[in-house]
Amino acid sequence: MTSSFIPAGVEFLRLLPEILLILAGTVVLVLEGLTGARRGRQLGHLSLAALLAALVAAAIAYRQPGPAFSSLVTSDGFAAFFRFVVIVAAILVTLFSGPYLRREGAERGEYYALLLYSAAGQCLMASAAELIVLFIALEISSIASYVLAGYLRADRRANEAAVKYFLLGSFASAFLLYGVALIYGATGGTVLAEIGAVLRTPTASSDALVGAAAALIFVGFAFKVSAAPFQIWAPDVYQGAPAPVAAFLSAGPKAAAFAGLLRVFMTAFEPVSAKWEAIVWASALATMVIGNFAALLQSNIKRLLAYSSIAHAGYVMVAVAAHSSVGAAAAMFYLAAYVFMNVGAFAVVSYFARQGERYVQVEDLTGLAWRQPMVAALLSLFLLSLIGVPLTGGFFGKFYVFKAALEAGLVWLTVLGLINSAVAAYYYLRILVVMYMREPAEASADLKAPAGGVKAALWASALGTLVLGIFPSGILEFASAAAALKP
Repeated sequence: MTSSFIPAGVEFLRLLPEILLILAGTVVLVLEGLTGARRGRQLGHLSLAALLAALVAAAIAYRQPGPAFSSLVTSDGFAAFFRFVVIVAAILVTLFSGPYLRREGAERGEYYALLLYSAAGQCLMASAAELIVLFIALEISSIASYVLAGYLRADRRANEAAVKYFLLGSFASAFLLYGVALIYGATGGTVLAEIGAVLRTPTASSDALVGAAAALIFVGFAFKVSAAPFQIWAPDVYQGAPAPVAAFLSAGPKAAAFAGLLRVFMTAFEPVSAKWEAIVWASALATMVIGNFAALLQSNIKRLLAYSSIAHAGYVMVAVAAHSSVGAAAAMFYLAAYVFMNVGAFAVVSYFARQGERYVQVEDLTGLAWRQPMVAALLSLFLLSLIGVPLTGGFFGKFYVFKAALEAGLVWLTVLGLINSAVAAYYYLRILVVMYMREPAEASADLKAPAGGVKAALWASALGTLVLGIFPSGILEFASAAAALKP
């Protein structure tokens, strides 16, 4: 006789954030069908409430550590940290999505449902302890993201972004799945802890098969985080997607993909770490160089922020290359800071662009400080944090990343990373010069005061950026404890 699997109640608590988000997304879709497009704003408020509830659920799951559902997922500090990051990113984006969508005449429940589903997939990626579950979680997040990128169906730029994202993302998913198949063939399992245990034994399978599996899995993750040489999709997708969606893609999916990358390579592939460190080193350097030097040439601010996002993925890859718990903690802290400063910057772009995203050139921001001094000041804060100026989250993010790299002996990578940071300062400061040192442009003449949702997103992002820059120790201690990858 075969015994049926009956999960304990505590196992549902360990997966509570994902359960809430999936249920909320389904409820929003059902209500959309029942009420039509008339209730878009109310469904947005319902989605925001669901995300806040998921944030509380993440704290509850953190208080119930341990494996769940036959060790397919786990609730630990690592999962909790990334759940908080992903859900906070979704909350911030939801706040300024409403005013943007109303302006475009496209505020419908399906948008918020897709956002909730994508966030659920990202949370599951952070807690996955098995490769098939990780792949399914990644696809839940990705499919919703593909649709979000082309959400404005009448906009040809959004259609192009969605098609490019879907086609290239499908190839990346195939690489990841091939890697999972190979490591299953090499070790006979897909549970991360079991793979690591097999690879530690003297009778482990051939280096070639394990190396090929690790390489293919790395390709899948590298695409999702827009790391070189798989970053080519990011500028076109960020430029064509609606501004709130671009903000979400630059924060939530990137953080979740790094969560998966860190967990896989620091557990399953940890015994063969010496063989993949050189690849991560080279990818980190190429990502920083491509992102920063390409951003120097951009005049479209969304495209500039896309290349900036690539460069910041390179900084996080430096921490991954350190291959240590210190490096993992540094990457986690950096991603938390990045969510606030980058989503905040995109919130300003979303507000300033107006209907049809007519004003998305850097020159369109000319004289913004004279028309909207508060918005200009907050954008300045986000840009200074992206540079890494002291008293901002970006400063301590880069400090911890390069400190971890030095402790791991990656001296040249640290030096080259610092040079890249200096290069990045040029294109960020160019925006500050345009806003503060030139007469107001026509683009800002009819600029109205930001809506309540936009203000809330901007001030919350600014508060997060400053708190991480002035009081970083609490988050870093949490990250350091979580980086041990133990319940």
